[in-house]
Amino acid sequence: MNTTIPKLPLIIKPFLLSLVLSLTVLILIALQTPHHRKTTAQQPDTVTSMSGGGLRIRPGYSSYDEYIQRQLNKTLNPKLRKIWTTRDWQRKVRVFAEFFESLKRRNLLFNDSKALSIGARVGQEVSALKSIGVNDSIGIDLVPYPPLVVKGDFHAQPFMNDTFDFEFSNVFDHALYPWKFVGEIERTLKPGGVCVIHVALSRRADKYSANDLYSVGPLVELFKDSKVVEVRKVDGFGLDTEVVLRKNKSRNI
Repeated sequence: MNTTIPKLPLIIKPFLLSLVLSLTVLILIALQTPHHRKTTAQQPDTVTSMSGGGLRIRPGYSSYDEYIQRQLNKTLNPKLRKIWTTRDWQRKVRVFAEFFESLKRRNLLFNDSKALSIGARVGQEVSALKSIGVNDSIGIDLVPYPPLVVKGDFHAQPFMNDTFDFEFSNVFDHALYPWKFVGEIERTLKPGGVCVIHVALSRRADKYSANDLYSVGPLVELFKDSKVVEVRKVDGFGLDTEVVLRKNKSRNI
């Protein structure tokens, strides 16, 4: 028996054509749109570098308060504080003064520089800066040590933007958030200012360290508004590498 398929009403044909075209366009858009993973504000546990190596954040802290308390356990240790302020004092002041004199000879530090020592404990670095003529110098640490060191967290420095000509630190390994540590240096350093960091590479630092650095690359890449001046080997109380950076004179946009 012959059957005939009824013809669609004329009004339906344009509708079907429009529906097919719309579906085709949606499929093309979906294919061309990248699928992004959900991200969080936290940095990864390991930051890899374009130049190889990495920066590993040590696990184990359930809160920032727990991290701060662990750092205070070292800073407030009465035996350590006695060593730092007595038999250790002159030796460290002398060695730091030699480091800073070398920076002056290389035109990276000047007598009229406004200088900051980050994580200064009882202030040996500040005393060394003043001993070589850099009188406008101050240090910050979780525990103040007047008049050389004021209270401050290096993850959130208590200073205005563009305050210092020179900043020094040998406690980068104690930063739980290295990107904040570096960000605060770049915030408080004047355009054209110099930052000097002493680090230990390719080995675990002390038990109070919050990160392990395996090459200079990851450290340098954290500085978004600065350029490397030089990297050299040093012998700085267990730290073996000096990284010198200069903040750009014009801001990156």
